[in-house]
Amino acid sequence: MSGLKQELGLAQGVGLLSTSLLGTGVFAVPALAALVAGNNSLWAWPVLIVLVFPVAIVFAVLGRHFPSAGGVAHFVGMAFGSRMERVTGWLFLSVIPVGLPAALHIAAGFGQAMFGWHDEQLLLAELGTLALVWYIGSRGASSSANLQTVIAGLIVALIVAIWWAGDLKPAEIPFPAISEIELPGLFAALSVMFWCFVGLEAFAHLASEFKNPERDFPRALMIGLLLAGSVYWACTVVVLHFGAYGEQMAAAASLPEIVVQLFGVQALWVACIIGYLACFASLNIYIQSFARLVWSQAQYKPESYLARLSPRHLPRNALNAVLGCCVVSTLCIYMLQINLDALIVYANGIFIMIYLLCMLAGCRLLKGHYRALAVIGGLLCLLLLTMVGWKSLYALIMLAGLWLFLPRRPDKATLTPSSGI
Repeated sequence: MSGLKQELGLAQGVGLLSTSLLGTGVFAVPALAALVAGNNSLWAWPVLIVLVFPVAIVFAVLGRHFPSAGGVAHFVGMAFGSRMERVTGWLFLSVIPVGLPAALHIAAGFGQAMFGWHDEQLLLAELGTLALVWYIGSRGASSSANLQTVIAGLIVALIVAIWWAGDLKPAEIPFPAISEIELPGLFAALSVMFWCFVGLEAFAHLASEFKNPERDFPRALMIGLLLAGSVYWACTVVVLHFGAYGEQMAAAASLPEIVVQLFGVQALWVACIIGYLACFASLNIYIQSFARLVWSQAQYKPESYLARLSPRHLPRNALNAVLGCCVVSTLCIYMLQINLDALIVYANGIFIMIYLLCMLAGCRLLKGHYRALAVIGGLLCLLLLTMVGWKSLYALIMLAGLWLFLPRRPDKATLTPSSGI
């Protein structure tokens, strides 16, 4: 028993994961994929889902058998000891100053599209978004799940409305024949699209808050993955059908432009609100996950401020600490005018490293075909690190620095391979 309130059901889990995966990418990535691969991007989505499945199954099995607010750090700790658990936890937390401000900026950009906000107005919108995350997080995981389930429904409803108003028919979908697929374009699209499926590691931190984690956590993970992949594919069909992509067009403007074309300029606010909510959902699950990770890492010292739970069994103190770091990072980036595009690339390297560590833990903890899937997932992560190139050095340096400089504590017992699943 984690101490956290177990209140999540299957539908809520699907809503949490699907919105985490859709997040900031649903409005932009289909247009980016269409730009680099054209019609080949329609094949890229099913190929990507097949590639991600080994990684997703390993997350699902580990979360099913070892549910913990520590998420991947907990899995790594069981496989390689408490020091590596702490290193992994701090590696994940290092995303806060580089990744979350970038996502906040993307979310606030929908306010710029609707109201023409700039500078201080965008900063206030970002801080207001953090305040909303605090309010939702203070009400419990079920409140976040219910809200994000509604957001998932709105995203799906928007895509269905576009298909209906655009009179899209299955026979009109420009699927290239398998013999006509251009592999360079397909691979280029896959490298752009993989980032849509970063979010599994955040979802793992909520495994212990399911009413029945052994049954519902893996189901929610796999259903949410398929739902998000289906929405991305449907968005790509729409973008290709209307030709709403190109080097002269901002990728995030593709769906809003289609909405205006079909429903008139008065409908732009609908697309912008749904876009903001999608970004908010992704931010929310990450911040709530960070809070649970901080709380779990503080358990070695139960009397500490961060290790305490609220009367409603929520890690509110940890949430306050995470949001405080977000506020400081956002203000620093605003004052120093730091390039957010570069920050996103560095954050991506951290995510791949965390996935790789999870797959290595799976190789140690799992048996049989699950271990084989962990090996396949680990090879995929290594391939992705090479695709990031020299910018993956940030993640490697962070990992090495944390291993060398984190204070040592007595090691916990580890799970030997012979006792794996």
